[in-house]
Amino acid sequence: MKFIWRLIPVSFILLITGCGVENLSALDPKGPVAEMQYSLIQLSLYIMIAVLVVVFAIYIFVLFKFRDKPGDTHIPKQVHGNRTLEIIWTTIPIILLLMLAVPNVMDTFTLADVGVGEEAEESGEADAEDAERDHVRIEVTANQFWWEFNYPDYDATAGQEMYIPTDTRIIVELQSSDVIHSFWVPALAGKQDNIPGVQNDMWFEAPEEGVYQGKCTELCGPSHWLMDFRVIAVDPETFDTWATNMSEPAEELLEPESEVAVDGRAVFEESCITCHAVGQDGGNIGPNLTNYSEREVLAGFLDPTDENLEAWIRNPQEYKPGNEMPSFDSLTDDEVTALIEYMNTLKVLEN
Repeated sequence: MKFIWRLIPVSFILLITGCGVENLSALDPKGPVAEMQYSLIQLSLYIMIAVLVVVFAIYIFVLFKFRDKPGDTHIPKQVHGNRTLEIIWTTIPIILLLMLAVPNVMDTFTLADVGVGEEAEESGEADAEDAERDHVRIEVTANQFWWEFNYPDYDATAGQEMYIPTDTRIIVELQSSDVIHSFWVPALAGKQDNIPGVQNDMWFEAPEEGVYQGKCTELCGPSHWLMDFRVIAVDPETFDTWATNMSEPAEELLEPESEVAVDGRAVFEESCITCHAVGQDGGNIGPNLTNYSEREVLAGFLDPTDENLEAWIRNPQEYKPGNEMPSFDSLTDDEVTALIEYMNTLKVLEN
């Protein structure tokens, strides 16, 4: 009976290993950087398994070979100071460490090479191979508790969702506006810290279209666990359309069609535009909302229903404690309804 009770926690651990979010595992790589890091994980695992097998084999051999036997009083041959054995068990760990170190160092240099730097591009010092390399540069700023993605070459800014073209090197420049955060998209690349006053660079690629989940992996405040984002890989043509439309003036791209939505835009301009941008208009204290209606997640983790949006507008602290968005419980029901209808018109891609 006691044995069965001991199996319960083990069974529970095995059960929860199957739970998780799609594309949120480093063990299911979807790009060259993730595959490179996964191969290092495999190499380390194989070496550790081999060492484990050898150690247990030696242990079992010694356990039976030199076990205490009735009537056996002789002292086994001592190996202390045996030069041959000393050389063997010193050399083997060195070889194992080299087997781990060499590919790790080589991959570290590969991952550190983010591509053509701005100074090299301006001075013309980049070699032909680097000059022809297709890449998109994205400035990623972490905030409590949301993500901003700026595309300097396209004059576009997005919030919570990073759009990228497939089969293109994505050069990511990581920064933080407040405390230390950590950028992690496990299906595409390993994590890298966002540090205030320091820029860290990394790169990755997404060969296939899809949605890749990302998280902050550095404890950054009370809502750290809700600081999720999404990397959306689309074909290059769709990406160009998205980036171009994200940089358009709001009045040219996002003209409300209904009277209620027009009233909602007025509410937005009175209450929201100081912090949230639409098109090129507005602030950057909160996420850019130019393509709000195309998002599948509200505030990083909520279903984007009208009910959730109204609840978020009324009292965001209830859902994400510590975030900087104030409550708008002073808005009337009609104003909130109009604001929601306006926000549901915000999009940059055709359905």
